[in-house]
Amino acid sequence: MTTPPLLEQPRVCSIARALEVVGERWALLVIREVSLGVRRFDAIQAATGAPRAVLTDRLAGLVRAGALERVSYREEGSRTRWEYRLTPAGRELAPVLSALRQWGDRHLSGEAGPPATFTHTGCGAPVRVRHVCDAGHVIDDTRMISAVAESTASAASAER
Repeated sequence: MTTPPLLEQPRVCSIARALEVVGERWALLVIREVSLGVRRFDAIQAATGAPRAVLTDRLAGLVRAGALERVSYREEGSRTRWEYRLTPAGRELAPVLSALRQWGDRHLSGEAGPPATFTHTGCGAPVRVRHVCDAGHVIDDTRMISAVAESTASAASAER
């Protein structure tokens, strides 16, 4: 196997762009909680353990990025408050969370095993993330996946 040449600049990459939004512990834990139906600030804070200021910042960033939306609610006799809901873009993060959970279950669970299991409500089978090409082939060996970089000119024009 040949070693790739050294790059003169950091690689332009969709992973790096995504990490700008969700590449921090609290952001992913917020997405986890909202996807589990936890929508209110205090409940998200209790479930994640995030400091208030950090949680405020992460929620605002996820709203700006379009992963969450803020929706007002008001309980009788109380002031208007906000809850957070996943947008379609936020729901698309489900496989990311599932892949992280799957990896953690396999490599970090220890003797106690995974803290939860996730199953398909239709049949009860465990759910897991896999690579599948558009032709339907399941790819278990990631060495069978090749990357084709866009040309520098088309990548630069896409940045604009």
